[in-house]
Amino acid sequence: MTIDIEHDETVGSPPEGLDEIAAALVAQARADGVALTGDGGLLSGLIGRVLEGALDVEMTDHVGYQPHAAEGRGSGNSRNGTYPKTVRTEIGDVPISVPRDRNGTFEPVTVPVGQRRLSGLDDMVVSLYAKGLTTGDIAAHLDDIYSTSIDRSTISRITDRIIADMESWQSRPLDAIYPVILIDGIRIKIRDGHVTNRTVYVAMGINMDGERDVLGLWVGPTGGESAKYWLGVLTELRNRGVNDVLVMCCDGLKGLPDSARAVWPLVDVQLFVVHLVRNSLRYASKKHWPAVTRGLKGIYTAPSLDAATDRFETFAGEWEPIYPAMIKAWRDAWDDFVPFLEFPVELRQIVYTTNSIESLNARFRKAAVRRGHFPTEDAALKVLYLTAIERRKNRTNPTGRINGWKAILNALTIHYHGRITAATQ
Repeated sequence: MTIDIEHDETVGSPPEGLDEIAAALVAQARADGVALTGDGGLLSGLIGRVLEGALDVEMTDHVGYQPHAAEGRGSGNSRNGTYPKTVRTEIGDVPISVPRDRNGTFEPVTVPVGQRRLSGLDDMVVSLYAKGLTTGDIAAHLDDIYSTSIDRSTISRITDRIIADMESWQSRPLDAIYPVILIDGIRIKIRDGHVTNRTVYVAMGINMDGERDVLGLWVGPTGGESAKYWLGVLTELRNRGVNDVLVMCCDGLKGLPDSARAVWPLVDVQLFVVHLVRNSLRYASKKHWPAVTRGLKGIYTAPSLDAATDRFETFAGEWEPIYPAMIKAWRDAWDDFVPFLEFPVELRQIVYTTNSIESLNARFRKAAVRRGHFPTEDAALKVLYLTAIERRKNRTNPTGRINGWKAILNALTIHYHGRITAATQ
């Protein structure tokens, strides 16, 4: 529950005397052996009195007279006592007395009819759910910390309230052009009759203002990541308004570049360079990792395609007799690697590193691993959606503005000439 206390905006402190009142109440509670939270706690009692006071004000406005006032006689409606009700808050259960009128027309706003949880508790449940806690974990947490008992089905219904927001977010219109879109797939476990591995398809865009944004999340069928499913995802992005993409960064999934070009014919498909490097190390002995990474860095930091080609041939001549599979992997990926070499220096850093989408995927995995598996596809999407939109204070977030974007935008505009203007017309 959130209680806003109005005060002068020019003053950064609570109303005068509030600290003294709070100190006196705490001191009295300690003297009387009363707990601050939980059943019969000080805060529970105070919140109950505040809620009852607000309800009494509402009733006065409804019937048009103060309690016990003479003008209430013969008014056509009158107060008719109270009835008990317990509302659940983030500091525990709070018993209150709700006033009622004789005509039964009073509909309170402070605690609406039928509502037994204040909004703060619902917000807390959603926040805990977003952090990967199961409905059972949340129920146990609320019971242990706040002495508030909520069954798992109720918690599930609370989190279901975000489904409409999630569906609206997933279908929202997108910008006409994205300079860069990064796509990747992660695996999670979902129980659908039996527990299976499912791929979550993730698309992150960098817009013309240099803002990173998650464009959508899709849970694919069993059978692993596929270029065919990606074709459907990218087509959906186009249908939501994306007319052109300058650069699409992805992993080396076979057929994926063709799927991207089927949707945006002019797109430059760029393999994640860091993925290429990591895959190379899988073929090499650890004792050779430093030398291999130095050689590869010389290739992807080359000033031109010709220089990179020469450096690669030198690299291949040294390592192909030892690790032929590693060199073959680079030769197979070369056509989708070389666009990177034509980019200006300002843009290379974005398409080389996958920090933003990897940071997001790391949060997804952290939320998923706490559960082991999700009971349904919807349950998985709720958690991943909340994780995607979460902004953590004083932390580096996957979404947000790219540093030095103005220089990058200038380089993009020169490199791609009139495509930016054409896509927005």
